[in-house]
Amino acid sequence: MLRLHFATDDLKKIRILRNPDPAWEMICSVCRLKTDEGPTAFGAWRAATRNRLRRDERLRAALLPLRGLIPSTGYIPDFLTPAATDELPAALDAISGTPRREFMSQLIRLDATQRQIGRPGTTPRPDDTGPAVIAGSLETYFETLLRPHWPRVRALVGADVDVRTAALLDGGVQQLFAGLAPLARWRDPVLEVDYPVDRDVSLDGRGLLLVPSFFCWRRPTALADPELPPVLVYPVAKRPWDLAQTWGTGAARLLGRTRAAILSTVARRDGRTSSDVAHAVGVAQSSISYQIAVLRESGLVSSHRTGKYVVHTATPLGLRILDAG
Repeated sequence: MLRLHFATDDLKKIRILRNPDPAWEMICSVCRLKTDEGPTAFGAWRAATRNRLRRDERLRAALLPLRGLIPSTGYIPDFLTPAATDELPAALDAISGTPRREFMSQLIRLDATQRQIGRPGTTPRPDDTGPAVIAGSLETYFETLLRPHWPRVRALVGADVDVRTAALLDGGVQQLFAGLAPLARWRDPVLEVDYPVDRDVSLDGRGLLLVPSFFCWRRPTALADPELPPVLVYPVAKRPWDLAQTWGTGAARLLGRTRAAILSTVARRDGRTSSDVAHAVGVAQSSISYQIAVLRESGLVSSHRTGKYVVHTATPLGLRILDAG
């Protein structure tokens, strides 16, 4: 049981991360990859990923530093999940910049906890790797094995955030925490969380960040160091993941084939220019701006300027329409 002790100031500082955190999703997904947990939710993804790793020797080599660093049970080093962010580059920079002393200390703790559960010798040697190498492996892992499915992860996390936000607005903190049952229960002023070990953490006015996660499974998780900013990562509701699913069938009936294709295209990568979309969809550049404007006015696409380019992304509503399709 994890008991989070709230002070009055902490109740004013509860936040919800609006988008999936790439670092937490990577760590949780590696854990799911190492076991057969959640066959309905993760079975298809896990089978495809394991098959890819068997066939791709270069990918296996790139991911080798992660093998002993992320055990399926027990302590996982906190430097792998730095300050919560939905930006992959920021997370990788923070991991790469982990101070050497902190890195060594957490590896020593990892080795000790693995020995306690009868798994000696699985922790990587500090001389064989380092934060920058690990960050590179994580980037390869994300871009190869998670990026193709990221829009779906974003859609399900976005749907969960909408539910939590509505609960907070309608009934305050008590209703927000009630919605976490049976994973957690609120016994004012303590949030009791289903957890594999017994821990007490005083928030001491620091508040709490709730991080919804697709790959988190069965029970919430948190950082091991109680001195770090308090974070509670919890699993979102899932549906069976069919990797053979093709987006756009249902959306095409709702939006029309061209607009559904445009929405699907901007959803598959964070930020597409009009030229990118025109090339991918095979639509004349002259009509792309109009079609994107219609999607934007309907709340399905957002556009913002980056340097001299305007880039387009799918909104949470747009992602959910695609996912439902």
